[in-house]
Amino acid sequence: MMKICFCSDMDKSVLLNNFEKRGWMQVTADDDWNFYWAGTQTCRNIFSVDSGYRMHDNQIINHFPNHYELSRKDLLVKNIKRYRKDLERDGSALAEKVNDGGINGPKYLYLDFIPVTFVLPADYNMFVEEYRKNTQSTWIMKPTGKSQGAGIFLINKLSKLKRWSREAKTSFHPAIGKESYVISRYIDNPLLIGGKKFDLRLYVLVTSFRPLKAYLFKLGFCRFCTVKYDTSVTELDNMYVHLTNVSVQKHGGEYNNLHGGKWSVQNLKLYLEGTRGKKVTEKLFGGINWLIVHSLKAVQPVMASDRHCFECYGYDIIIDNNLKAWLVEVNASPSLTSTTVNDRILKYKLIDNILNIVLPPDGIPDVRWNKIPSAENLGNFELLIDEELATQTQEDNILGSMTTGKQRINNRWK
Repeated sequence: MMKICFCSDMDKSVLLNNFEKRGWMQVTADDDWNFYWAGTQTCRNIFSVDSGYRMHDNQIINHFPNHYELSRKDLLVKNIKRYRKDLERDGSALAEKVNDGGINGPKYLYLDFIPVTFVLPADYNMFVEEYRKNTQSTWIMKPTGKSQGAGIFLINKLSKLKRWSREAKTSFHPAIGKESYVISRYIDNPLLIGGKKFDLRLYVLVTSFRPLKAYLFKLGFCRFCTVKYDTSVTELDNMYVHLTNVSVQKHGGEYNNLHGGKWSVQNLKLYLEGTRGKKVTEKLFGGINWLIVHSLKAVQPVMASDRHCFECYGYDIIIDNNLKAWLVEVNASPSLTSTTVNDRILKYKLIDNILNIVLPPDGIPDVRWNKIPSAENLGNFELLIDEELATQTQEDNILGSMTTGKQRINNRWK
């Protein structure tokens, strides 16, 4: 039996305990390794042209070379916009638009799952045009390359943006600083529970982009703000009201260390079925599956689908009070730090299940394997899409019934 060697540049117990439980041996990056759980920067170095590193058939790593096409806020938006345009050009039913009489003109019927977003400074004039259509709206600014809520702020007046761009001269001056920002229409009607705003953190495992194979972890969770939601201008700068990131909320006076401001997706489902009914709850979760699959399809043409790679993405999704899901962002390195006991159990299971899916039945990494795991090996994951297993006729039949509304959207990949 081959001894599997792993290396990792992350000292996280949920990782190391899983590897050791399997009898794997830890080695350094300079040794011969079979399995590497690496940070994104390490991956970039391994895949860089200069490194000249060539992986052999018994090596796999936990990121795709250019994962940032999905996980960088500006690139995600660019790829989704391009995807919609391509489908429109091809006359696809998926790109159908409807005019709901709103001030913002026609909307995509099936692909309207990201808020109206612009990249600054490049799209500044387009943003101003959109802003002037409805000067009452609030916008949220985020630096494209940062995470954990860093550098985010809300604006409701153009003058505030102009003042910011004057003060942050380096950010807006291409010659000096390269940092760009995305500015999105703020979802100001979030679904509230107990008066508080929350978002969903869902884990999505992609084992291949061509053909696309993706799985959704059923044990996702909601992350709540510690302070009740308040849209008043006085609270515009209060991030405890607006940002659900644990890295922000844990500094708040109301933060609860026991449950960490988290709630399981199962609890959310039960709550929604009880308050809004089973049918709309199923439609909401069908819509979530739909937006995940299409965000992946949007980056599929540009993603380097290396057979040595798999990736677990952290999807952040906000639900508005009409029970519509919006994609906020995708993380390539979702946190494996445990803030509570439940958190640790969940993340341990997540890693264990990922290993069962990405490894062939004999447990030895092998890129020649067709990456079709047995049903038993899925654990808490469910299949979202496997283009290899899906046939074109099924796709067409189900799209037909979806457009007539006879079948739930997410049946398309069942």
